[in-house]
This record gives sequence, C-alpha cells and structure tokens, in this order.
Amino acid sequence: MNMFRKTTLSLLAAAVIAPALSACSPGGILLGAGTLLGIASVREGGISGTLSDAEIKALINDKWFQYNVDTFRKLSTTVDQGRVLVTGVVQDPEDRVEAVRLAWQVEGVKQVINEIRVADSDGVKGFVNDTWISTRLRAALTVDREVQNLNYSIDTVQGTVYLMGVAQTQSELNRVIEIARNIPHVRRVVSYIKLPGEE
Repeated sequence: MNMFRKTTLSLLAAAVIAPALSACSPGGILLGAGTLLGIASVREGGISGTLSDAEIKALINDKWFQYNVDTFRKLSTTVDQGRVLVTGVVQDPEDRVEAVRLAWQVEGVKQVINEIRVADSDGVKGFVNDTWISTRLRAALTVDREVQNLNYSIDTVQGTVYLMGVAQTQSELNRVIEIARNIPHVRRVVSYIKLPGEE
C-alpha cells in the first residue's frame, strides 16, 4: 500500500469516528483517529483490516448518496473483513435490490448480507427502542470478561438484533447470542459471527 493510500485511509478513519467523540474540533479529530487505531489494534483483523473496512463502508454510503439519499437514508452498513451486512427499512422492493447491487460495486467487498426489510418505518419510537437495545447489549458485552466485545458489531432494526464479527471460541459465540436474547424487547437475534479461520 503506497503512502498516499495510507494517508487517505487514516484520514477517512478519523472522519468516521471523530464526530461522535469531539464535535469536530482539530484536537478531537486526532483523538478520534488515535482511538480508532487503538481499538483496531486489538480487534480481529488488526489496523489494516479496520481501515479497509472503513473505506468500504464510506464508498458504499457514497454510492447510495449519489443514487438517491432519501431512498437509502434508513439503511446502515456494518463491514467486517470485507463482509458487508446491510440492515434497515425501505418501502419499495426494488430499492432493496438496488442497495445491494450498489454495495457489490465497491472494490474489496467479499460478501453482501442482505437484511433489508421492505416495510413501513417504526418512526422515532422504534428508533429509540432499537438504539436502547444496541446500547444495552454493548454494555452487557463490555462488562462480560468471557467476551472480547471489540470483535463484535451490533445493529438493531425493529427489535431484531444483527450480530457480526469474530468469536474466539464456539463457547464465546454461544454466550454472545445468549446475552443478546436476554436483552428486554429483543424479538429475534440473527448471527453472522464466525470463528477464526472460517471463510
């Protein structure tokens, strides 16, 4: 990887995480980039994998934005080692197909997992409930000493929890799913967690 590409990826990574931490101040951007790199170094896949995933996510979002920002505004992506999980809600079945087609156009995508629902949105109340579920589950995984919580991504849509990442053992994988099932208001748990070495 050349120096220009490394710099681009580093800036992209900083841009992805910094706003959530810092209200976009210069010091906050540096803090955000440092935080991302620190987390990446202990995650499965390491720093280069995390930066590549961040780039894939940004490029997919850009393609959706260029197509029609309103069509895909209720969709989100989780990218883990080139595997792309797309979740959210659209009103038109054709939009569901188009969102996945655009995701496949991004270089580096190895798999697209389509969990887009064709349905009406649950509105603000549904969004708040889904956010609460994800936050509660993240907290539960963080305090559990038998789980390496940084290796997992959580996305909740209309009460369904989607898990993605890499478990160190089958026992850890089972534990993460069980913790998710026991969070109040969870209707269903869908796991795309894999074990080390699995394709």
